Amino acid sequence: MQAGLLGGAVSASGGLPLAFAAPPEPQAPRSNLTILMLGGTGFIGPHMVREALRRGHSVSLFNRGRTNRELFPDLELLVGDRDNGLQVLAGRNWDAVIDNSGYVPRHVRDSARLLSSAVSHYLYTSTISVYAGFANPNDEDSPLATMPDETVEEVTGATYGPLKALCEKRAAEEIPADRLTILRPTYVCGPGDRTDRFTYWPVRTMRGGDMLWPGEPSHKIQIIDVRDLANFVVDCVEKKIAGTYNTVTPAGSLTMGQLMEDSAAVTASDMRPVWVDNEFVSRHQVAEGGALPIWSPPDSDFANVAFVNGERAAANGLVNRPVRETTRDTVAWWKTLPAERTANLKAGLSAAREEELLELWKQESRQANIT
Repeated sequence: MQAGLLGGAVSASGGLPLAFAAPPEPQAPRSNLTILMLGGTGFIGPHMVREALRRGHSVSLFNRGRTNRELFPDLELLVGDRDNGLQVLAGRNWDAVIDNSGYVPRHVRDSARLLSSAVSHYLYTSTISVYAGFANPNDEDSPLATMPDETVEEVTGATYGPLKALCEKRAAEEIPADRLTILRPTYVCGPGDRTDRFTYWPVRTMRGGDMLWPGEPSHKIQIIDVRDLANFVVDCVEKKIAGTYNTVTPAGSLTMGQLMEDSAAVTASDMRPVWVDNEFVSRHQVAEGGALPIWSPPDSDFANVAFVNGERAAANGLVNRPVRETTRDTVAWWKTLPAERTANLKAGLSAAREEELLELWKQESRQANIT
């Protein structure tokens, strides 16, 4: 998985004292907060900004001003770079900061240190990739990934998880525990997703015909709708909900079969599912390079990636919408995109590769029936 989401999450373990079982009692929501968003124009940021604005808060954006600058022309834009370019934030005060653009520990340390006395609450968006592995189900107290050289700053599939774990640690070193929230989402899905990992399945379903589906319909997957994540983020800053939280759908509640049914229902296509078994997937290296996104073989090192415990977040107000709604809205968003974007999905099987695999599966199935 795992290169974009679970990149390096299977390295040696290490823990942080930040994740604690009983966070302070959340305070009553405050209106008219001033919020600083570090980022805000990628995928998850705009949803968080819109939700904060919808609830009546004021939002300032800090980014390089290069991406989707037209999204929020009426908001204050503080142009700067997290690589030694935070000066524009000095001397300012906000009620809360939402940091969803921190991938390098030094950057998170610098922003948290600068803003520790300028904000009353700091929220850092991390990832479940911080866990040391997925041989067993993880909760917030599970061991975290580490890396032998903590000076490395290059983000790769192997370093992504350990770097995010170090980012959490740097934030905790600068911000008191009762003023810090760390969220660990799994695959973030929904309108605006630029990775196409969840999107691949309903979009491919739209094309109809025989479609390769891996494993069995009962195999588990786990996601989070970006809008549910955004709602919980704003809840956390309004109520000052401190602590560490996995933001996921309920562990083991979502299956590939349900995703298939939802995709077929919202696209009304003539797609015919062809379920190929784990042995075929492994032997033909079907899942290589993200070709089967958000799904992991149940006998792999990622066997429990769909069983991350999200009870702590649910107890503090995280609500997951029906996955069919996520699927429907993702398809509706996809249909608004230009042809040059929709012509090339960034995840999943290419049409040629899928056709090749389906033919192999049919040939092997016929041969097995003969023998």
